[in-house]
Amino acid sequence: MNPQVLTRIDDAVDQVLARIDGPIVLGLPLGIGKPNPFVNRLYERMRADPSRRLTIVTALSLEKPSAASELERAFLDPVVERVFKDYPDLAYVKDARAGRLPPHIEVREFFMKTGDYLHNDAAQQHYICTNYSFAARDMLQQGLNVLAQAVAAGQDGELSLSSNPDVTAELAERMAAAGKPLLKVACINGEMPFMLGDAVVPPGFFDIVVTDPASTHTLFAPPNAKVSTVDHAIGLHASSLVRDGGTLQIGIGSLGDAVAHALILRDRQPEAHAAMLACFEPEATGAERGPFKHGLYGCSEMFVNGLLQLIDAGVIKRRVFDDHVTQQAVNDGSLLPDELPGGTLMTGGFFLGPTRFYEQLRRLSPAQRAAIRMDRIDRINQLDSADPHESALRRAQRVKASFVNTTMKVTLLGAAASDALESGQVVSGVGGQYNFVAMAHALPDARSILILRACHETAHGPVSNIVWQYGHCTIPRHLRDIVVTEYGVADLRGQCDAEIIKRLLRIADSRFQPELVAAAKKHGKLEADWALPEAWTHNTPEALDAKLHPFTAQGLLPGFPFGTDLTDDEIHIVAALRRLKKSLHHPVELVSTALRSVWEGREAPPAYLARLGLDEAAGFKGLVLKKLFAGNL
Repeated sequence: MNPQVLTRIDDAVDQVLARIDGPIVLGLPLGIGKPNPFVNRLYERMRADPSRRLTIVTALSLEKPSAASELERAFLDPVVERVFKDYPDLAYVKDARAGRLPPHIEVREFFMKTGDYLHNDAAQQHYICTNYSFAARDMLQQGLNVLAQAVAAGQDGELSLSSNPDVTAELAERMAAAGKPLLKVACINGEMPFMLGDAVVPPGFFDIVVTDPASTHTLFAPPNAKVSTVDHAIGLHASSLVRDGGTLQIGIGSLGDAVAHALILRDRQPEAHAAMLACFEPEATGAERGPFKHGLYGCSEMFVNGLLQLIDAGVIKRRVFDDHVTQQAVNDGSLLPDELPGGTLMTGGFFLGPTRFYEQLRRLSPAQRAAIRMDRIDRINQLDSADPHESALRRAQRVKASFVNTTMKVTLLGAAASDALESGQVVSGVGGQYNFVAMAHALPDARSILILRACHETAHGPVSNIVWQYGHCTIPRHLRDIVVTEYGVADLRGQCDAEIIKRLLRIADSRFQPELVAAAKKHGKLEADWALPEAWTHNTPEALDAKLHPFTAQGLLPGFPFGTDLTDDEIHIVAALRRLKKSLHHPVELVSTALRSVWEGREAPPAYLARLGLDEAAGFKGLVLKKLFAGNL
């Protein structure tokens, strides 16, 4: 059956309200797959009609960055205008964040923008905790009756789910199997890259297709975060665990970029890569070094910019095939990949990234596009299938897998907390982390690699991220495997508790090691006479900087290895603002910075002051801000 094609968003909203009798339970894709203009019109109509309930079931509802002060606003507004252009924020996000959702409208998310809703009671109460592989099943439990998605249109009229084939097809299949109607609405956004694989849907998949030009807008594009020295150290360690000829999964953010950059360094500048690793472990055994002869296959729920850069760099170059017999023959060497047509280099369930990432996806050649398969999450995040041949194929494709995920806290007994605080407050969501950790134990030669910074800064000073115990866990201790911090690698698989504690102490920040040792001994998990080896007691930020500074000076560890949407001046300004914001929590440091700036006669460049609205600042507050800003440049 052909879909109803509508040229106006308002007509589509009219159709939805007419076809659905009573409450509407609206399913929306995660991230950038939401048709924002359509959602906003529907939300506005239903907000004005308390007689009909609206429940929105989704994940990762994105919003343009906003400033917390006049100074930040002066800097941020031009960046937001340049990067996000005409991206329309979601009206329900604005109302939810401000506590203005009307009583007859509810938002339920299974993954939230990191840290944004920690103190939002409604968001915390309506959060759905689920593994990504169960998301379609659990969305169905909410009573879904409408699905709306932004799509890309091909030249021949084909539609692609683009960034989000992750749960859409599975949702439709589950609804059909349960005999429940689901009204499916597609809104064509001309900015969405046309992706292949399961992203391409048959002509009759959607019931309504909206061609209104108002559906086209700039995609949400989070700028690349700066990769710090700590991040680079973690990336270097993680890159030494990735095996040539294997499979790779990484995530978004500065740590994901650090891992990708380190893998490219290892391939293109193996001597420099080895020299950096030698700074930490001069005689490390088992470390993977040298170029990628066979290359990697990318298989990740989230297709991020770092993975695309690895494809460009020729690190992700191992092709996999859709037939189990063929794939097994390639694995055992009886067939050579170069002798076979086609093949897939990268499989992803959804994507999100900076502006250049989307531009690159839109410019892919036909051959490049064909090598990237956008797939369903139930195929990516789990091995088992009702079809035994499909299950065998997934195992054959994912040989020597390295599943690299970021976590927030690791206990000395090997449990990890990645999605919530011990108070129960949700920071983000489980997503697919548990799926990939469990998969690493189910595959015979795979490893789960959890990466985290050894400590983090708070208003009260540094706090260790390796702790004795924590009141919440995402990954239980029986699934412990490899943990990486900036200070090294702890291989925990198959070890007894005392040995696990020692290996984690080895990579903990030395400022916290004594109290961690004391806690382990107090609870009888460490020998009473055991002492930290002296060589382990130098895990400090200063020592780390000293080790990697020569390589940073050579340009091998850049702050933005894959570029940035910020200008050079903006990078300097934002760094100064971050230091200034941090010093606000430390009055002594704040005063000393201001006095030093005055004493040394420091002045910020006039253009920087003008950008922040400080060029004509007067009065005591304005003069102090000028000096503080100059002192932090």
